[in-house]
Amino acid sequence: MKIIVNKKKLSFILLLIILLTPNLRFSANVQAAQPFKTEDVDQFVTTYIERNGLPGASIVIVKDGKLVYEKGYGQDSEGKPITEKSLMKIGSATKSFTAFAVLQLADERKIQLDDPIINYLPEVKLDDSRWQEVTIRQLLSHTSGIPNPTIVPPASTLKAGVERMNNWKLQSNPGEKHFYSNGNYWILALLVEKVSGMEFSQYLKQKVFSPLGMNDSLTTVNSGDVVKGLPKGYVAAYGTAIPWTELEAMNMGAGSIISTASDMGKWLSMQTNEGKTGTGEQLLSKKLLEESYSPQPGSKKYGLGWGLSSPNVKPARISHSGVVSTYQTQQDIIPSSGYAVAVILNSFTPTFEHAYEISSGIIQLTEGQDPELKAPVSKIIDLSLGVITLIYLLLGIRGILKSKKWSDTRKQYPTWRFILRLIPQLIPTLLIGWLFFIVPALQNNSSTTMDAFGLYPAGMFLLAIIFLIGLVLTILRIYYRITLKKG
Repeated sequence: MKIIVNKKKLSFILLLIILLTPNLRFSANVQAAQPFKTEDVDQFVTTYIERNGLPGASIVIVKDGKLVYEKGYGQDSEGKPITEKSLMKIGSATKSFTAFAVLQLADERKIQLDDPIINYLPEVKLDDSRWQEVTIRQLLSHTSGIPNPTIVPPASTLKAGVERMNNWKLQSNPGEKHFYSNGNYWILALLVEKVSGMEFSQYLKQKVFSPLGMNDSLTTVNSGDVVKGLPKGYVAAYGTAIPWTELEAMNMGAGSIISTASDMGKWLSMQTNEGKTGTGEQLLSKKLLEESYSPQPGSKKYGLGWGLSSPNVKPARISHSGVVSTYQTQQDIIPSSGYAVAVILNSFTPTFEHAYEISSGIIQLTEGQDPELKAPVSKIIDLSLGVITLIYLLLGIRGILKSKKWSDTRKQYPTWRFILRLIPQLIPTLLIGWLFFIVPALQNNSSTTMDAFGLYPAGMFLLAIIFLIGLVLTILRIYYRITLKKG
């Protein structure tokens, strides 16, 4: 009798399990699709930008090819609210689009990734015999050995921009090491033009933007090109942000796209939908899409137009950031969950990657975790520099007021000894003067002294105070020495 009762109980339990399993599966799927509340995203992003003194942000979240959430926060430099439709520069996130265009040409068998680039662009000639060996794959993965100089001459066209590289030399053997360089992607944009027979901007519009419905996205030649509806971005300083004019540079293929969070959502939806658009059009084969996410020979941290997270980053992500002097972008794909996130900021902070941190916080929310809100590091750094600047200014004014006494105390010094005493003030003054006034003119580049300030206002203002104090002290001490000698 006991055995019979146990069997009945067991049968009843099994029946309950069978009946409840579909419901359990359904609940699990709902939770996996939406493990966070959109109001939690709003609270996190709003708190983050307020804590760090950022003017605004625009974000989008997708999962498995579907839009989950998109929104804008804060305002632009014209006082208008930022929305998911606000135009912003995405900087080097452009490279993932350029790589996608190249892979499309490979998909159509118009090029071979492991062919030398000179097979298609014989007119591009670096001053290095090893250039003959550089392949398209190596350009895509930044393993070509092409350097990334800080200062280059200006250019008004893509062709002219690539021609600037004719006297460059490789900094390593092709395929040997990963060296990130915009030059790789200038050449790849020119490759797209040559093989497709279309201007690079038109290719992206016809083959990428239009099929995806990215109707607000476009690409420029120079960062200074006027674009209707695109306001000035900001540069962060002392916990606030200052509207600033973008540093002029030819950046086609490497950092030239202007987009919106909404459009970036369509781009990431395709990336998380095996290369298909929302209507089912295959823009790139699944094989090549996966190849773009895979480490390449000579580069464990970069695929073909995408960066790969280090092993200690959990969950693993496929990413590409973008930075120009007044905007910042982060796009992340999380293969383990099917989520993808894009964050675009209308400001640049030289000491901290805020777009990365915001994206990371949103990813934590998609993982069902509480996002980590760190201390406002960039604000702390800038305010610390501000205190140092103020102290240096006060000490400098004190030194200026005592310049006559300083020179009088040393009026018996021989000239050589007096000059030696000036060196501690003179050397930093000359070096900073070189940075402010000579560097912007090197190689006839298009940058200005104001551009130098915009790269890091808090740091540059400190250097400016050091320069002015040093210059005035040096002039006054020499002046008083001469007048005291005459007296």
